[in-house]
Amino acid sequence: MSRLYVARNPRVAARCLDGEMMIMSGRDSTLFTLNKTATILWQAADGATPLDEIVEHRICSEFDVEPADALQDAEQLARELASHEVLQISDQPIPQRIPGGPTRDAGGSR
Repeated sequence: MSRLYVARNPRVAARCLDGEMMIMSGRDSTLFTLNKTATILWQAADGATPLDEIVEHRICSEFDVEPADALQDAEQLARELASHEVLQISDQPIPQRIPGGPTRDAGGSR
C-alpha cells in the first residue's frame, strides 16, 4: 500500500469556529463544516506528513479508535474533500504554493 499525502488547497477560505472548521470551496462555493476529527486532519494536512502518520499521531492519540479504522475513514474523507478541490492528495509529498508567490516544498525551502 502506498502512502497518501494531503495538503490544504490554498484557494479555499477556512475559519475555525468553536473547534470546527468552516471551509468554502472556491470551485463551487460549497460550504463544509468539519467535525473535530476532520478539523484535526485539515489542520495537519501540510503536504509533507503522510496521512497514516497524521492518523496515528494526531487522531488516534486524541480519540479511542483503531488505527486501521481511523485510516480508512481519513482516506475516505480526504478523497471526498479532494473531489471538491478542498484538499489535494498525492502518493508523494505535495509542494505548497503560496498564492501569488513561489512554490514552497514540503520542507519549507523555496
